[in-house]
Amino acid sequence: MAPIAVGDTIPDGKLHRHDEYDQLEEVSMHSLAAGKKIVMFGIPGAFTPTCSVKHVPGFIEKAEEFKAKGVSEILLISVNDPFVIKAFAKTYPDTKFVKFLADGSAKYIHALGLELDLSEKGMGIRSRRFAAVVDDLKVKTINLETGGEFSVSGAEDLLKTL
Repeated sequence: MAPIAVGDTIPDGKLHRHDEYDQLEEVSMHSLAAGKKIVMFGIPGAFTPTCSVKHVPGFIEKAEEFKAKGVSEILLISVNDPFVIKAFAKTYPDTKFVKFLADGSAKYIHALGLELDLSEKGMGIRSRRFAAVVDDLKVKTINLETGGEFSVSGAEDLLKTL
């Protein structure tokens, strides 16, 4: 399947997160993104070096700049179970604007055409590293990495597109 591209409508799909009361909930991507300008970005996995030290912190640090450019919220998607994602989110001090979403079976990432097979490294199917601006469910910008690169999907790179 071809990766999602500029002009495409993002597919709906079910993801999981822990709400403000620490209850596990299932959420629909369309319910999170319809009628809003959002940023969504995918990481290969929680607690992996590049994701933990560079990718995620960049979006947290630049949250105010994204808000100033009309972004309603930032959605992080990772192919991990919701309990791992909950623990991962707790490692960052201020994540009110960044929502951590679990795609434990990689179904949503597959629907986006952005799966990455890291089985040889013992990680199974994961997400390609990417960052996208989505406005009312339509992809306006998408920055996709190849392999294990981290050169175009960071917060600063995405801010330049707004």
